[in-house]
Formats: sequence, structure tokens, C-alpha cells
Amino acid sequence: MKYWLAIAITALSLPAMAQGELPPGPGRETVQSACIACHDLKRVTNGGYSESEWRTVIAMMINVGAPVPRDRVDQLTQYLATNFPARARPSAVLLAGDVKVEIKEWTVPTPGSRPHDPLAAPDGSLWYSGQMANVLGRLDPETGQFREYHVPEGSGPHGLVFDRDGKVWFTANFGGYIGKLDPATGTVTRYPLPDPDARDPHTLVFDQKGILWFTVQSANKVGRLDPATGAIKLVTPPTPRANPYGMVVTSTGVPFFDEFGSNKIGRIDPETMVIREYALPNPGARPRRIAITADDIIWYTDYARGYLGRLYSATGAVLEWPSPGGREAQPYAITVVKNAIWYVETGTNPNTLVRFDPLTQKFQTWPIPSGGGVVRNMMPTRDGNLALACSGVDRVALAEIK
Repeated sequence: MKYWLAIAITALSLPAMAQGELPPGPGRETVQSACIACHDLKRVTNGGYSESEWRTVIAMMINVGAPVPRDRVDQLTQYLATNFPARARPSAVLLAGDVKVEIKEWTVPTPGSRPHDPLAAPDGSLWYSGQMANVLGRLDPETGQFREYHVPEGSGPHGLVFDRDGKVWFTANFGGYIGKLDPATGTVTRYPLPDPDARDPHTLVFDQKGILWFTVQSANKVGRLDPATGAIKLVTPPTPRANPYGMVVTSTGVPFFDEFGSNKIGRIDPETMVIREYALPNPGARPRRIAITADDIIWYTDYARGYLGRLYSATGAVLEWPSPGGREAQPYAITVVKNAIWYVETGTNPNTLVRFDPLTQKFQTWPIPSGGGVVRNMMPTRDGNLALACSGVDRVALAEIK
């Protein structure tokens, strides 16, 4: 439990500092007792969060075992927000256009859940992975009603996808397995990864034959699972520490994935599982997520440089466009809706929903009402809208495209 608490705090950049250097005030002792339970706090923070963001961070810590008394949460939140306020981020760049978008948001039931990935269902409901609360959630946007399904402790559910029978498959990012949830019964079936080093399965997607493909980021692997037999096979990309991240499948059943640890996009032969890598022109590029259009062109968000990119897999040719928010925009979640590329800039304040028209090469942008925290993933709904997970503010969202 302490190991995953450390992961949770590191992922959110919780300030680390020496115990004796903590500023005085109510809440100081709680920071010492709660954080030192898992950390040697050595360095003074160079950043922080808003009050609402700190409250989410604290809830996440409690979800994974931090010894924070419930009656000290308000005091601790005030202490951290006062002494370590939000870091300055570039303001969102808002570009007008002809498309109308209305963004609706709902707060998830369990504080500190950190909704990671959304999943738009055929029945119009909106699912999400509550990574830090070990839940899969379902929202009925018509009524605003939630239902949570609990998965085994220590799972850290991450990516989500439906199969043909309506079962929800997920990557247990903390638990080292692929899971299948039966919504009718709440039963979870686990498929452990065969390599003990493959502890953090990330993104998953079905191909046209019903085979499940997935990435394993820190272990530097990609995998294939046959649901009929449960058999799993893992392979390693040629590039060391490539950090396989997002994944899509072409119209002919070929999986592509981006390598967040390098400037490359990978392609997997679905039969032999041999990997071919396409190097992006700029060595500093770090593609974080990818999407695919109907013509099998690969699109990616360059998180490190603030670019939107396009890869022609047939030739390896690449085109890039600077994102409206600039070098620090940190474009992340990306998908395709109505022949346009949609993605989110997560480095701006607030996070910015971006639309790019490949025909006119024009951008249009909208602010995320809650700020977004970090919108890590999104996907199309059945009626051509967008489902988003706003992990930093404990919300899920629906962007209705008029």
C-alpha cells in the first residue's frame, strides 16, 4: 500500500521537503505524520495547487492509505493551499470558429477517484476508471445518477474498452493484470500478465477479430490477449525505455502505438507481433496519445513540444502544426469526431478543448469549465459527441458538438 501511495503522490507532484523546513501553522503536523509515513521529504516544492486541487490530492492519498484523520482534511487543505499555491501556467488561447460546443460536467461520487479514462457506452451512458479509488463508474447523463463497481484493492484501473457482449475490460495499472467486469453481476475476472516486470498495463483496444491489444508503459512492452483462451503474449519494442502509451487499430486490424519515452510511433504485425518503428522528425518529440482517421492516418499529440502531428503510415511522412497554446500547452487526450481532430491542451489554465480541421488546417478552442485538472483521455459517443475524464478535478464531462 505504501508503494502505491508513493506512486500516487509522485504522479501529482506532491511537494517534497525536509521535515524541519515546513512552514509553521495549523496543518504542519498532519503533513509530517501523513507524508513521512511513506516519504523522506527532502526538497522544498517549486510549485503547488489550488485549494480544490489540493483537496483532490489529499482525497487520493486517503484512498490509497495515507493516515490523514478525516477531521483534519479541511485544515490540511488550507495549510497546503496557503503555503504551496497553484503554479503559474500559460493562459488558454481561445480561438473562435463556426462550431458550437457545450461542455457539461459531473462530479464523481468518491472524492479523490482521479477519473483516468472515459468510456462511452452504446446505451448513452458514460463510464470512467476511478484509478485511485479502485472503482469503475457509470453515469447516466440524462438523470445524473452514478453507479460504482469496486474492483480488487490495489488494481488502479486505467484504460477501458467494451467487448461485443457488453463486458468492460480494463487495465489494472497498479495490479499488473487485465480485468473484465460483468456489469450485470459486478464480477471481475483477472488475467495476470505473465512477466512479473509488466506491472503497469496502460491502454487497451480490441481489433476486428476480437483480440485485445494493450501497452505496458514502464515495462516497455506491448501485449496481445485472446479472450477465448486467456492466452497473453508480450513483446518489447526495439527502442529501450520507449514507454508504449496510447494505442489504436487500423481498418485492416493492425495495431499502432506511440512511444512516450521516445520520438517514435510503433506498428505491430498482428500475426508475428514484429514491431516496426517510425521516427518522428524532431528528436525532442514525445507523442503521448494517438488517434486514427477513417483513411488510417495516424494523429498524435506531442506533449513535450506543444504540437499536433500526422503520420502517413504507408510512407512514414510526417506533418506537424504548433498547438494554439504554444510550447507549454502539453497536448494530451486526442480522438476523431465528425472528420475533425479533437484534443486537449493540459498545460494551459484552464485545460483547453481543441478542434483541428484537416481540410482547412484551422483550429478552434474552448475552455474546460472546471479547469479540467488534466484531461488524460477522451473518446467519441454514439451520437458524435465527446466523453472526457477530468482527473485533476474528480469530474467526467460530455462535450456536445452542435
